[in-house]
Order: sequence, then C-alpha cells, then structure tokens
Amino acid sequence: MCGIVGYLGGRQAAPILLEGLQKLEYRGYDSAGIAVIENNTIKLEKKAGKLAQLRGKFNGYLPDSTIGIGHTRWATHGRPNDVNAHPHLDCSGRFAVVHNGIIENYLPLREWLISRGHVFRSETDTEVLPHLIEEFYRGDLVQTMLRVVDKVNGSYALVVLSLDEPGRLVGVRRDSPLVVGLGEEENFFASDIPALLSHTRRTYILEDGEMAVLTPERVEVLDGGGSPVEKKLFMVQWEAKQAEKNGFDHFMLKEIYEQPRAVRDTLSGRIAPGGSGVVLNEINMTGEYLRRLNKIFITACGTAYHAGLVGKYVIESLARVPVEVDIASEFRYRNPLVDENALTIVISQSGETADTLAAQREAKRRGARVLAVTNVVDSSVAREADDVLYTWAGPEIAVASTKAYSTQLVAMYLVGLYLAQHRGTLPAGEISRMVEELRQLPDKVNAVLENGRNILEFVRRHCNRPSFFYIGRGLDYAVAMEGALKLKEISYIHAEAYAAGELKHGTLALIVEGVPVVALATQPALNKKMASNIKEVKARGATVLTVITGGMEEASIATASDKVIYIPETHPALAPVLAVVPLQLLAYHMAVARGCDVDQPRNLAKSVTVE
Repeated sequence: MCGIVGYLGGRQAAPILLEGLQKLEYRGYDSAGIAVIENNTIKLEKKAGKLAQLRGKFNGYLPDSTIGIGHTRWATHGRPNDVNAHPHLDCSGRFAVVHNGIIENYLPLREWLISRGHVFRSETDTEVLPHLIEEFYRGDLVQTMLRVVDKVNGSYALVVLSLDEPGRLVGVRRDSPLVVGLGEEENFFASDIPALLSHTRRTYILEDGEMAVLTPERVEVLDGGGSPVEKKLFMVQWEAKQAEKNGFDHFMLKEIYEQPRAVRDTLSGRIAPGGSGVVLNEINMTGEYLRRLNKIFITACGTAYHAGLVGKYVIESLARVPVEVDIASEFRYRNPLVDENALTIVISQSGETADTLAAQREAKRRGARVLAVTNVVDSSVAREADDVLYTWAGPEIAVASTKAYSTQLVAMYLVGLYLAQHRGTLPAGEISRMVEELRQLPDKVNAVLENGRNILEFVRRHCNRPSFFYIGRGLDYAVAMEGALKLKEISYIHAEAYAAGELKHGTLALIVEGVPVVALATQPALNKKMASNIKEVKARGATVLTVITGGMEEASIATASDKVIYIPETHPALAPVLAVVPLQLLAYHMAVARGCDVDQPRNLAKSVTVE
C-alpha cells in the first residue's frame, strides 16, 4: 500500500510524477504529494484527499524541474491530512523523502532527534527519515543512507531527493516493493509497474536490503554493505492498455469481464496432451517427497484466504492429504506445527502482502517447503518460495479482487490434480473428466457474464438494506465468504457469511422480515439440506436470492427462492469459479447504486505491505 514515483532525466518531472501517481492511486488515496527541485529549492506540494485534490492545488501551474519524487498515501501513522501527507522534509529543507511501510522504532528515534534539536511537523513515522538523513549527511547521500537504514527497524521502500546532490535519486527497500525503470537518458522509481509502462518496460526489481542510485545516464544497485550488485533485467510483458479501463465505467467491472481470459491464461500450457492430466513444470517436487507428504498448510489474507478455503476442500478430496488453512496474520503467531514433511502454500495476488510474506518466512524457518501462488512475476513471495505457480491474471487495479481470485481457484485445482496424479489417489478417468471440465471453464464463465444483467432488479429493490446474509454448505460456504467480503468492501453494507447448517445455532435470531439472504446451492450432495435452510429463512420473512447450478434436481430450492441465478453445470468441485461471478456483479452493482467509489473504497488499499 501507498504508491511511490521518482523521476530524473531531460523531461519535466511534475507531469510524469502525477501521471505515475494516477496509475498507483489504487495503492492508497488518503493524500498525495510531490517534491521537485526548482531554482535550487525543494518545491513541495501535498494535499489530503485523492490525487485530484493535489492537481487542483496546482491550479494549472506545474513547477519547472527535471527531477522529483511523488507519493500517494494509505494512512498508518497520523490522520490523512495535508501535514501528514508525503513527501516529508528535514528541518533545513535540503532532503525530501517518500516512504511506504512502517518504521517500528520511530518513537525512540524521534525522541533522540528532538534531543538533537530537530523539529517535527507531522504525526508520521516517516518523518524520522529526512531528519536522520540531515543528522548523518556528510557530503555523500549513499553513505548517509547506509547509516540511516542501519538505524531503522521495520518495513520500507523509500526514495530520497537531495538539494545537495540534485543530479541523483537514491532508493532503498526492505519488505516493501520498489522497482527501477530504465529509460533513455532518464530513469524512474516506482512501487509498482503500472506507473512505468507508458515510459519503459525495462526494469530492475529491487530485493530486500538493496539500494538503487539513479542518475539520468546510469543506474547502480548496491547491497546492504554498499557493494555493487549485478542485476538481472526484467522485461515487462503485458501491455500498458491492460492497466486502463478500456471503455468500462470502473476497473472492477472490466476485471470481472476479463475472467474468461484470465482463467484461460492460467490453464494455458498446464494441461497434458490429450487432456489426460495436468503439467506443472514450475513445481520441482520429487515423487518421493510427494508420496511422504503428510500435511499441507495454506496461508493467505482476505480474498486469497477464501481461495485457500476452496483449496482445502479440493486438495483433501483429490489428493487425500490433510490441509489446514490459516489467515497469514494468525499463522506466524500461533507456533504452527510445521516441519520438513509439511508443504506450505502461500497465496498472494501482489506477492508482497506483508503478513503472507512473514508467514512464508516462518514456514521456511521451520523447514517446510513453500509453494507460492501469485500473480506478480519476481515478487517477494515468488523469489523466496521453493516453487512458484503464477496465475497470469494480468494487472488488477481495482482494490476489490475479482479475476485474481478466480485464477487462484484455478491454481488450487491444478495443484490438487497434480498431487492426486503423483500420489495415485484419483483414477485416471476421473482426472481426465475434471481436466475436461477445467478446459470448459472460460466459456462457462463467459456464459454467466452474458446473463449478468439479470441481477439488476434485485439490486434496485435491496440496495438500501443495511445488512445481508450469505449462506452455503461445503464449497458453497467458502464462496459465500468471498461474496460477503465483496459486498462489504465496496458497498459498505454489513454482510456476513454463515455455514447454512449453523443457522439454527444462533444466526436465525437476526433473520427478520425483508432481510436479504444470498444462498448458494451448487453442490448436489448437499442441496437437500440447503433446501431446508432456505425454507428456514423464508419462514422468518427473508428475501432469498439463490445461485444454483442449471439442471439441479432440487426444484424446491428454486420455488422457495425469490430470485434465482442459474450457472452452467460443471464438476461440483469447479462450481466456485462460476458461482462467485454473480456475487461479484451483485457487489459491483450494489456499490454503483449506492454511489460508492467502486475502485477505491474507503480505508482500503490494494497491496497490503504493512502488518
């Protein structure tokens, strides 16, 4: 979370910084600011609110400079106001810093700096950085930054602009992403690739502890001790237009409609010839390891955690290995029983999620092999994992995840089938049948999208309800959790998901006349029970929207429901990929009807790189 942009070269910096921040606003939008060097002075402009507020402050005038840094903020320390917005300056106005992450020891550092005569203006942890630079600077910004990072604890990606060295920018990262963009007689910093794509596809991905020193002509990367590092060039393969709306009203809607393509790309090259099984050349586990595997842990956050819940059902069913799913922020603190015989699967769209990365490191410390499922090539979880399965969803800009989730589900199916093949737990005919159903998923997702407007009347009638409930059994319960999260994230409606069998154990007390209940009924073995649960809430006055598989025998489910959304028939294990689409559309249209900011919901950010 939070977005960083830096530029130096021959062009005007301010328009490039503002354009880059616009591409990164999904990472944080509580405030924004830029700092450039103009007339031998650091010119600083920052403003609370979205980037449009900062643009308005310029009132058509942009400073004349060819070097600068910018930031869009998701607030952690200090309220989102003008003073706490980045960049931050030292006392003398000679150094400006933008920073993502958290400086954990900022309080003792702040007290020490105050004792040394430094004056603080903000409530942020970040402000200790420019004051530390001022305190330690002796004519060499690189040597100064080596001293500074030795003093601070926590996570950071930071970039420094110096009036004393106006021809270069210095950036450092630890546990928060920072990318260098390589241009012709110009170079860039950014916390994510979309900010760079209109200028270059040639990048360096900085690793933890690395420092990059940029001039217009040269990029030097140093390790934590200040020694040069030979970096591998990373060429960005996707097009800049993939990070644009392309005629859709919102990125979220565009990304929902990109799911057939995203699912197809995730499957591409991973189906064996003739559809006899799956091929995962990215995974290098030996047959002996797979046979003695006795436990799998899946750890993730938010939407990715919900994908992991589906993964538990699928892997246990197909590969007959016990699977435990943990929220990553809990996993690392509960002394998990992980050892060398346990595989840990971490799921993260960005590959930079702080809690997931910490859980991964804890599993590695305990001897476990780690398989990362991520959307971002060369991200932190990918680099530190033993095996990586990329989802190939393409850039996801909306804060609420959609296509990343569906491709994470597909990754879970591929892993489950891969393990089943190698462990001999599923007949060849059943594997082939599931593979064939996997191949048909993109077309079936498209069919669900073609009927997407069927939900609009339900939205119109219920968009002002204060609360929704989602119910399901088995895999449907996992999908219900994701549906409820989507509604909460972007429409700000209270929504809770319950295992349908738990209704009578307390939840029915909240079911009163007119309360909307979204029911999922895609699992044939459980739908007689689901029919009873739907009738239970109907008997207490609920209005029921049911997502059901076409051809389902339980006609009583449809007749008991007020509104039915049909999805195509598929293998029951694969139904979550189809069932989640109407729930995504429901959340989207609810948010639009309520006038909410769909792509940038309040208090949230896309990539959570702080604990």
